[in-house]
Amino acid sequence: MVNHSMQSSSRNSRRWLLSLLVLLVIAGLCWKFWPAGSTHKEGGEKAQAGHTGRSGMMRPGFGGAGGPIPVRVAPAVTGDFPLYYKALGTVTALNTINVRSRVGGELVKIYFEEGQMVKAGDLLAEIDPRSYQNALLQAEGTLLQNQAQLKNAQVDVERYRGLYKEDSIAKQTLDTAEALVGQYLGTVKTNQAAVNDAKLNLEFTKIRAPIAGRVGLRQLDVGNLVAANDTTFLAVITQTQPISVAFTLPENSLETVLARYRSGAKLPAEAWDRGDTKLQATGVLQSLDNQIDVTTGTLKFKARYENRDQSLFPNQFVNVHLLADTLKGVVLAPSAAIQFGTNGTFVYALDGDKKVTIRQLKIGASDGENTVITEGLAAGDRVVLEGTDRLKEGSEVEVVNDSKDVPTTPTEHLQGKSAATAPGATVTDKAKKGA
Repeated sequence: MVNHSMQSSSRNSRRWLLSLLVLLVIAGLCWKFWPAGSTHKEGGEKAQAGHTGRSGMMRPGFGGAGGPIPVRVAPAVTGDFPLYYKALGTVTALNTINVRSRVGGELVKIYFEEGQMVKAGDLLAEIDPRSYQNALLQAEGTLLQNQAQLKNAQVDVERYRGLYKEDSIAKQTLDTAEALVGQYLGTVKTNQAAVNDAKLNLEFTKIRAPIAGRVGLRQLDVGNLVAANDTTFLAVITQTQPISVAFTLPENSLETVLARYRSGAKLPAEAWDRGDTKLQATGVLQSLDNQIDVTTGTLKFKARYENRDQSLFPNQFVNVHLLADTLKGVVLAPSAAIQFGTNGTFVYALDGDKKVTIRQLKIGASDGENTVITEGLAAGDRVVLEGTDRLKEGSEVEVVNDSKDVPTTPTEHLQGKSAATAPGATVTDKAKKGA
Protein backbone atom coordinates (compact mmCIF):
# COMPACT_ATOMS: atom_id res chain seq x y z
CA MET A 1 0.00 0.00 0.00
CA VAL A 2 2.76 2.41 0.83
CA ASN A 3 4.51 1.79 -2.52
CA HIS A 4 1.30 2.38 -4.44
CA SER A 5 0.68 5.72 -2.74
CA MET A 6 4.23 6.92 -3.45
CA GLN A 7 3.90 6.02 -7.15
CA SER A 8 0.62 7.97 -7.45
CA SER A 9 2.15 11.06 -5.84
CA SER A 10 5.11 10.91 -8.21
CA ARG A 11 2.86 10.72 -11.27
CA ASN A 12 0.85 13.76 -10.10
CA SER A 13 4.03 15.82 -9.65
CA ARG A 14 5.19 15.01 -13.20
CA ARG A 15 1.80 16.04 -14.59
CA TRP A 16 2.01 19.43 -12.83
CA LEU A 17 5.52 20.03 -14.09
CA LEU A 18 4.53 19.08 -17.66
CA SER A 19 1.48 21.37 -17.54
CA LEU A 20 3.59 24.28 -16.23
CA LEU A 21 6.16 23.74 -18.99
CA VAL A 22 3.45 23.75 -21.67
CA LEU A 23 2.00 27.02 -20.31
CA LEU A 24 5.42 28.67 -20.35
CA VAL A 25 5.99 27.62 -23.96
CA ILE A 26 2.60 28.98 -25.02
CA ALA A 27 3.23 32.29 -23.23
CA GLY A 28 6.64 32.64 -24.91
CA LEU A 29 5.18 32.06 -28.35
CA CYS A 30 2.46 34.64 -27.76
CA TRP A 31 4.96 37.23 -26.55
CA LYS A 32 7.20 36.65 -29.56
CA PHE A 33 4.70 36.61 -32.42
CA TRP A 34 1.51 38.37 -31.47
CA PRO A 35 2.87 41.97 -30.66
CA ALA A 36 5.18 41.99 -33.72
CA GLY A 37 2.32 41.28 -36.05
CA SER A 38 0.28 44.11 -34.52
CA THR A 39 3.13 46.59 -34.82
CA HIS A 40 3.77 45.63 -38.40
CA LYS A 41 0.15 46.10 -39.21
CA GLU A 42 0.01 49.55 -37.62
CA GLY A 43 3.22 50.60 -39.38
CA GLY A 44 1.78 49.46 -42.69
CA GLU A 45 -1.35 51.51 -42.11
CA LYS A 46 0.71 54.63 -41.25
CA ALA A 47 2.91 54.15 -44.28
CA GLN A 48 -0.16 53.76 -46.47
CA ALA A 49 -1.66 56.89 -44.98
CA GLY A 50 1.55 58.79 -45.68
CA HIS A 51 1.65 57.70 -49.33
CA THR A 52 -1.99 58.51 -49.95
CA GLY A 53 -1.71 61.90 -48.23
CA ARG A 54 -4.51 61.18 -45.75
CA SER A 55 -2.38 61.72 -42.64
CA GLY A 56 -2.53 65.30 -41.36
CA MET A 57 1.00 64.97 -39.92
CA MET A 58 2.79 64.67 -43.27
CA ARG A 59 4.71 67.71 -44.53
CA PRO A 60 4.29 69.10 -48.04
CA GLY A 61 6.85 67.68 -50.40
CA PHE A 62 6.41 64.00 -49.29
CA GLY A 63 3.66 63.02 -51.66
CA GLY A 64 3.30 59.55 -53.07
CA ALA A 65 5.36 58.34 -55.99
CA GLY A 66 3.79 59.09 -59.32
CA GLY A 67 1.56 61.91 -58.00
CA PRO A 68 2.06 65.71 -58.11
CA ILE A 69 4.69 67.03 -55.69
CA PRO A 70 3.44 69.63 -53.21
CA VAL A 71 5.47 72.87 -53.43
CA ARG A 72 5.39 76.42 -52.17
CA VAL A 73 6.01 79.17 -54.72
CA ALA A 74 6.54 82.93 -54.79
CA PRO A 75 6.69 85.39 -57.68
CA ALA A 76 9.67 87.39 -58.84
CA VAL A 77 9.04 91.13 -58.47
CA THR A 78 10.44 94.42 -59.72
CA GLY A 79 11.76 96.96 -57.21
CA ASP A 80 14.58 99.21 -56.08
CA PHE A 81 17.49 97.48 -54.40
CA PRO A 82 19.88 99.36 -52.05
CA LEU A 83 23.46 98.22 -52.43
CA TYR A 84 25.41 98.31 -49.16
CA TYR A 85 29.02 97.54 -48.36
CA LYS A 86 29.94 96.53 -44.84
CA ALA A 87 33.25 96.92 -43.02
CA LEU A 88 34.58 96.93 -39.49
CA GLY A 89 35.43 100.49 -38.48
CA THR A 90 37.19 102.27 -35.64
CA VAL A 91 35.81 105.49 -34.20
CA THR A 92 38.47 108.20 -34.38
CA ALA A 93 38.40 111.62 -32.74
CA LEU A 94 39.02 114.50 -35.14
CA ASN A 95 41.44 116.00 -32.60
CA THR A 96 43.12 114.52 -29.53
CA ILE A 97 45.09 116.81 -27.22
CA ASN A 98 47.41 115.87 -24.35
CA VAL A 99 47.12 118.83 -22.02
CA ARG A 100 50.55 119.73 -20.57
CA SER A 101 51.86 122.75 -18.72
CA ARG A 102 54.00 125.18 -20.70
CA VAL A 103 55.68 126.48 -17.54
CA GLY A 104 57.06 124.81 -14.45
CA GLY A 105 55.77 125.12 -10.93
CA GLU A 106 53.39 123.75 -8.35
CA LEU A 107 49.90 122.71 -9.44
CA VAL A 108 47.66 124.75 -7.13
CA LYS A 109 44.15 124.47 -8.62
CA ILE A 110 42.15 122.14 -10.88
CA TYR A 111 38.91 123.48 -12.32
CA PHE A 112 37.54 120.55 -14.38
CA GLU A 113 35.70 117.34 -13.56
CA GLU A 114 36.76 114.07 -15.15
CA GLY A 115 34.63 113.30 -18.19
CA GLN A 116 33.39 116.89 -18.44
CA MET A 117 32.63 118.55 -21.77
CA VAL A 118 34.66 121.75 -22.17
CA LYS A 119 34.86 124.54 -24.69
CA ALA A 120 38.00 125.98 -26.25
CA GLY A 121 39.53 128.49 -23.80
CA ASP A 122 37.92 127.06 -20.64
CA LEU A 123 40.20 127.20 -17.59
CA LEU A 124 41.35 123.71 -16.60
CA ALA A 125 44.08 124.21 -13.97
CA GLU A 126 46.48 126.75 -12.51
CA ILE A 127 50.20 126.74 -11.71
CA ASP A 128 51.53 128.83 -8.81
CA PRO A 129 51.94 132.25 -10.52
CA ARG A 130 54.02 134.15 -7.92
CA SER A 131 57.45 133.59 -9.40
CA TYR A 132 56.15 134.63 -12.82
CA GLN A 133 54.55 137.76 -11.38
CA ASN A 134 57.91 138.71 -9.89
CA ALA A 135 59.64 138.06 -13.20
CA LEU A 136 57.15 140.38 -14.90
CA LEU A 137 57.75 143.15 -12.37
CA GLN A 138 61.50 142.84 -12.87
CA ALA A 139 61.19 143.05 -16.65
CA GLU A 140 58.89 146.04 -16.41
CA GLY A 141 61.39 147.81 -14.07
CA THR A 142 64.25 147.27 -16.47
CA LEU A 143 62.09 148.60 -19.29
CA LEU A 144 61.23 151.76 -17.39
CA GLN A 145 64.90 152.36 -16.57
CA ASN A 146 66.01 152.10 -20.18
CA GLN A 147 63.06 154.15 -21.40
CA ALA A 148 64.23 157.00 -19.13
CA GLN A 149 67.77 156.77 -20.52
CA LEU A 150 66.36 156.80 -24.04
CA LYS A 151 64.35 159.93 -23.32
CA ASN A 152 67.41 161.71 -21.91
CA ALA A 153 69.47 160.72 -24.94
CA GLN A 154 66.78 162.06 -27.27
CA VAL A 155 66.78 165.43 -25.44
CA ASP A 156 70.56 165.60 -25.80
CA VAL A 157 70.31 164.98 -29.52
CA GLU A 158 67.86 167.85 -29.97
CA ARG A 159 70.16 170.15 -27.99
CA TYR A 160 73.23 169.11 -29.98
CA ARG A 161 71.46 169.70 -33.25
CA GLY A 162 70.74 173.29 -32.27
CA LEU A 163 74.33 173.85 -31.21
CA TYR A 164 75.63 172.28 -34.39
CA LYS A 165 73.53 174.68 -36.46
CA GLU A 166 75.18 177.53 -34.59
CA ASP A 167 78.54 175.91 -35.28
CA SER A 168 79.13 175.61 -31.56
CA ILE A 169 80.02 171.88 -31.50
CA ALA A 170 81.73 169.46 -33.78
CA LYS A 171 79.76 167.14 -36.04
CA GLN A 172 81.26 164.15 -34.24
CA THR A 173 79.59 165.13 -30.96
CA LEU A 174 76.17 165.20 -32.66
CA ASP A 175 76.79 161.85 -34.35
CA THR A 176 77.76 160.26 -31.02
CA ALA A 177 74.55 161.52 -29.39
CA GLU A 178 72.37 160.19 -32.23
CA ALA A 179 74.11 156.77 -32.04
CA LEU A 180 73.39 156.65 -28.31
CA VAL A 181 69.69 157.23 -29.00
CA GLY A 182 69.69 154.30 -31.43
CA GLN A 183 71.40 152.11 -28.84
CA TYR A 184 68.78 152.94 -26.22
CA LEU A 185 65.98 152.29 -28.74
CA GLY A 186 67.32 148.76 -29.22
CA THR A 187 67.63 148.23 -25.49
CA VAL A 188 64.05 149.36 -24.91
CA LYS A 189 62.76 146.96 -27.54
CA THR A 190 64.67 144.12 -25.89
CA ASN A 191 63.23 145.08 -22.55
CA GLN A 192 59.72 145.24 -24.04
CA ALA A 193 60.14 141.71 -25.41
CA ALA A 194 61.22 140.53 -21.96
CA VAL A 195 58.08 142.11 -20.48
CA ASN A 196 55.90 140.42 -23.08
CA ASP A 197 57.57 137.08 -22.43
CA ALA A 198 57.04 137.48 -18.69
CA LYS A 199 53.36 138.29 -19.29
CA LEU A 200 53.06 135.25 -21.53
CA ASN A 201 54.61 132.95 -18.91
CA LEU A 202 52.28 134.40 -16.31
CA GLU A 203 49.33 133.67 -18.61
CA PHE A 204 50.61 130.12 -19.12
CA THR A 205 50.21 129.49 -15.40
CA LYS A 206 46.49 129.27 -16.21
CA ILE A 207 46.11 126.08 -18.25
CA ARG A 208 43.20 126.38 -20.70
CA ALA A 209 41.49 123.94 -23.05
CA PRO A 210 42.92 124.35 -26.57
CA ILE A 211 39.89 122.66 -28.22
CA ALA A 212 36.30 121.81 -27.40
CA GLY A 213 35.73 118.21 -26.37
CA ARG A 214 35.53 115.77 -23.50
CA VAL A 215 38.17 115.74 -20.77
CA GLY A 216 39.48 112.34 -19.76
CA LEU A 217 40.71 111.10 -16.41
CA ARG A 218 43.02 113.40 -14.44
CA GLN A 219 46.67 112.35 -14.40
CA LEU A 220 48.03 114.93 -11.92
CA ASP A 221 46.73 116.14 -8.57
CA VAL A 222 46.97 119.45 -6.77
CA GLY A 223 50.36 119.88 -5.07
CA ASN A 224 52.41 118.12 -7.72
CA LEU A 225 55.40 119.92 -9.19
CA VAL A 226 55.23 120.03 -12.97
CA ALA A 227 57.82 121.01 -15.53
CA ALA A 228 57.34 122.75 -18.84
CA ASN A 229 56.23 120.24 -21.49
CA ASP A 230 56.50 117.42 -18.96
CA THR A 231 56.04 113.86 -20.23
CA THR A 232 53.21 113.40 -17.71
CA PHE A 233 50.23 115.30 -19.02
CA LEU A 234 47.43 116.77 -16.95
CA ALA A 235 44.57 115.20 -18.94
CA VAL A 236 43.50 114.26 -22.47
CA ILE A 237 40.83 116.15 -24.42
CA THR A 238 39.17 114.42 -27.37
CA GLN A 239 36.93 116.19 -29.84
CA THR A 240 33.77 114.09 -30.15
CA GLN A 241 31.49 116.46 -32.07
CA PRO A 242 31.85 115.83 -34.93
CA ILE A 243 33.65 112.52 -34.95
CA SER A 244 34.91 110.19 -37.67
CA VAL A 245 35.04 106.45 -38.29
CA ALA A 246 37.94 104.88 -40.20
CA PHE A 247 37.30 101.70 -42.18
CA THR A 248 38.62 99.83 -45.21
CA LEU A 249 37.10 98.29 -48.32
CA PRO A 250 38.69 95.66 -50.59
CA GLU A 251 39.97 96.90 -53.90
CA ASN A 252 37.54 94.75 -55.88
CA SER A 253 34.65 96.70 -54.29
CA LEU A 254 35.93 100.18 -55.10
CA GLU A 255 34.54 100.80 -58.57
CA THR A 256 30.98 101.71 -57.56
CA VAL A 257 32.01 103.59 -54.41
CA LEU A 258 34.69 105.68 -56.12
CA ALA A 259 32.45 106.51 -59.08
CA ARG A 260 29.72 107.84 -56.78
CA TYR A 261 32.19 109.66 -54.52
CA ARG A 262 33.98 111.40 -57.39
CA SER A 263 30.65 112.48 -58.86
CA GLY A 264 30.07 114.52 -55.71
CA ALA A 265 27.38 112.27 -54.24
CA LYS A 266 27.09 112.15 -50.44
CA LEU A 267 27.22 108.45 -49.65
CA PRO A 268 25.37 107.62 -46.41
CA ALA A 269 27.43 105.64 -43.91
CA GLU A 270 25.67 104.06 -40.96
CA ALA A 271 27.48 103.04 -37.78
CA TRP A 272 26.02 99.95 -36.09
CA ASP A 273 27.11 98.49 -32.78
CA ARG A 274 29.60 95.65 -32.50
CA GLY A 275 26.80 93.06 -32.50
CA ASP A 276 25.41 94.61 -35.69
CA THR A 277 21.95 94.89 -34.13
CA LYS A 278 21.55 98.57 -33.19
CA LEU A 279 22.00 101.66 -35.34
CA GLN A 280 24.13 104.15 -33.39
CA ALA A 281 24.73 107.02 -35.81
CA THR A 282 24.25 108.07 -39.42
CA GLY A 283 26.84 110.08 -41.30
CA VAL A 284 28.38 110.52 -44.75
CA LEU A 285 31.56 109.36 -46.44
CA GLN A 286 34.06 112.15 -45.89
CA SER A 287 37.44 111.18 -47.37
CA LEU A 288 39.62 108.38 -48.66
CA ASP A 289 43.31 107.51 -48.65
CA ASN A 290 45.59 108.11 -51.62
CA GLN A 291 46.92 104.56 -51.98
CA ILE A 292 45.88 100.93 -51.53
CA ASP A 293 47.56 98.95 -48.78
CA VAL A 294 49.54 96.29 -50.65
CA THR A 295 49.59 93.94 -47.64
CA THR A 296 45.79 93.76 -47.34
CA GLY A 297 44.57 94.91 -50.74
CA THR A 298 42.27 97.47 -49.14
CA LEU A 299 41.72 101.21 -49.31
CA LYS A 300 41.12 103.32 -46.20
CA PHE A 301 38.04 105.52 -45.91
CA LYS A 302 36.70 107.94 -43.31
CA ALA A 303 33.09 108.78 -42.60
CA ARG A 304 32.03 111.75 -40.48
CA TYR A 305 29.22 111.83 -37.92
CA GLU A 306 27.75 114.79 -36.02
CA ASN A 307 27.47 112.58 -32.91
CA ARG A 308 25.10 114.97 -31.13
CA ASP A 309 23.95 112.28 -28.71
CA GLN A 310 27.54 111.20 -27.91
CA SER A 311 26.76 107.61 -28.92
CA LEU A 312 30.19 107.13 -30.51
CA PHE A 313 33.38 107.06 -28.44
CA PRO A 314 36.95 107.28 -29.74
CA ASN A 315 38.57 103.87 -30.37
CA GLN A 316 35.17 102.14 -30.34
CA PHE A 317 34.65 99.33 -32.86
CA VAL A 318 31.55 99.66 -35.05
CA ASN A 319 30.12 98.04 -38.16
CA VAL A 320 29.98 100.53 -41.02
CA HIS A 321 27.24 100.09 -43.63
CA LEU A 322 28.08 102.24 -46.64
CA LEU A 323 25.26 102.79 -49.14
CA ALA A 324 27.19 102.64 -52.39
CA ASP A 325 24.23 102.76 -54.80
CA THR A 326 20.53 101.98 -55.28
CA LEU A 327 19.66 99.68 -58.18
CA LYS A 328 16.45 100.98 -59.75
CA GLY A 329 13.73 98.74 -61.19
CA VAL A 330 15.58 95.43 -61.01
CA VAL A 331 14.07 91.93 -60.94
CA LEU A 332 14.15 90.41 -57.46
CA ALA A 333 13.62 86.78 -56.53
CA PRO A 334 13.49 85.13 -53.09
CA SER A 335 16.95 83.90 -52.16
CA ALA A 336 15.41 80.65 -50.83
CA ALA A 337 14.37 79.69 -54.35
CA ILE A 338 17.85 79.94 -55.87
CA GLN A 339 19.65 76.61 -56.36
CA PHE A 340 23.31 75.93 -57.13
CA GLY A 341 24.40 73.05 -59.35
CA THR A 342 27.19 71.88 -61.57
CA ASN A 343 25.80 73.92 -64.46
CA GLY A 344 25.55 77.10 -62.43
CA THR A 345 22.77 78.93 -60.64
CA PHE A 346 19.15 78.03 -61.42
CA VAL A 347 15.59 77.99 -60.11
CA TYR A 348 12.58 75.77 -60.61
CA ALA A 349 9.99 78.00 -62.27
CA LEU A 350 6.35 77.09 -62.88
CA ASP A 351 5.56 76.22 -66.49
CA GLY A 352 1.85 76.83 -66.37
CA ASP A 353 0.15 75.69 -63.17
CA LYS A 354 1.09 72.01 -62.98
CA LYS A 355 4.66 71.62 -64.15
CA VAL A 356 8.08 73.12 -63.44
CA THR A 357 10.99 73.93 -65.66
CA ILE A 358 14.63 74.70 -64.86
CA ARG A 359 15.71 78.31 -65.49
CA GLN A 360 19.42 79.09 -65.60
CA LEU A 361 20.16 82.44 -63.93
CA LYS A 362 22.68 85.21 -63.70
CA ILE A 363 22.47 86.84 -60.29
CA GLY A 364 23.73 90.05 -58.76
CA ALA A 365 23.70 91.43 -55.22
CA SER A 366 21.75 89.78 -52.41
CA ASP A 367 20.51 90.84 -48.98
CA GLY A 368 19.86 87.31 -47.73
CA GLU A 369 16.12 87.55 -48.35
CA ASN A 370 16.04 88.76 -51.95
CA THR A 371 18.53 88.43 -54.79
CA VAL A 372 18.91 90.60 -57.87
CA ILE A 373 18.32 88.59 -61.06
CA THR A 374 20.18 90.03 -64.02
CA GLU A 375 19.16 87.32 -66.47
CA GLY A 376 16.79 84.33 -66.50
CA LEU A 377 13.61 85.61 -64.83
CA ALA A 378 11.03 88.30 -65.44
CA ALA A 379 8.71 90.01 -62.99
CA GLY A 380 5.72 87.78 -62.27
CA ASP A 381 7.50 84.47 -62.89
CA ARG A 382 6.69 82.07 -60.06
CA VAL A 383 9.57 80.11 -58.55
CA VAL A 384 9.58 77.19 -56.13
CA LEU A 385 10.54 77.98 -52.54
CA GLU A 386 9.99 74.61 -50.83
CA GLY A 387 9.82 71.08 -52.18
CA THR A 388 12.76 71.39 -54.57
CA ASP A 389 14.56 68.26 -53.35
CA ARG A 390 12.35 65.92 -55.43
CA LEU A 391 11.94 68.09 -58.50
CA LYS A 392 13.42 67.72 -61.93
CA GLU A 393 12.74 69.15 -65.37
CA GLY A 394 9.05 68.74 -66.19
CA SER A 395 7.96 67.44 -62.76
CA GLU A 396 4.26 67.73 -61.98
CA VAL A 397 3.57 69.82 -58.92
CA GLU A 398 0.72 70.94 -56.72
CA VAL A 399 0.97 74.49 -55.37
CA VAL A 400 0.00 74.40 -51.68
CA ASN A 401 0.77 77.93 -50.48
CA ASP A 402 -1.84 80.68 -50.26
CA SER A 403 -1.91 83.09 -53.21
CA LYS A 404 -1.44 85.93 -50.73
CA ASP A 405 2.09 84.76 -49.88
CA VAL A 406 3.85 87.38 -51.97
CA PRO A 407 7.40 88.29 -50.90
CA THR A 408 8.21 91.86 -49.99
CA THR A 409 10.62 93.98 -51.95
CA PRO A 410 13.75 95.40 -50.26
CA THR A 411 12.14 98.85 -49.92
CA GLU A 412 9.37 97.24 -47.85
CA HIS A 413 11.59 95.45 -45.33
CA LEU A 414 14.76 97.53 -45.10
CA GLN A 415 14.42 98.74 -41.52
CA GLY A 416 16.47 96.42 -39.31
CA LYS A 417 17.04 93.77 -42.01
CA SER A 418 20.20 92.44 -43.62
CA ALA A 419 21.82 94.82 -46.04
CA ALA A 420 22.48 94.08 -49.64
CA THR A 421 26.02 93.28 -50.64
CA ALA A 422 27.64 93.35 -54.01
CA PRO A 423 29.93 90.60 -55.25
CA GLY A 424 33.33 91.16 -53.67
CA ALA A 425 32.05 92.85 -50.51
CA THR A 426 33.71 91.67 -47.34
CA VAL A 427 30.66 90.34 -45.48
CA THR A 428 26.88 90.56 -45.64
CA ASP A 429 25.57 94.08 -45.00
CA LYS A 430 22.36 95.56 -43.64
CA ALA A 431 19.92 97.21 -46.03
CA LYS A 432 18.22 100.32 -44.77
CA LYS A 433 15.02 102.16 -45.46
CA GLY A 434 15.12 105.31 -47.49
CA ALA A 435 17.94 104.27 -49.78
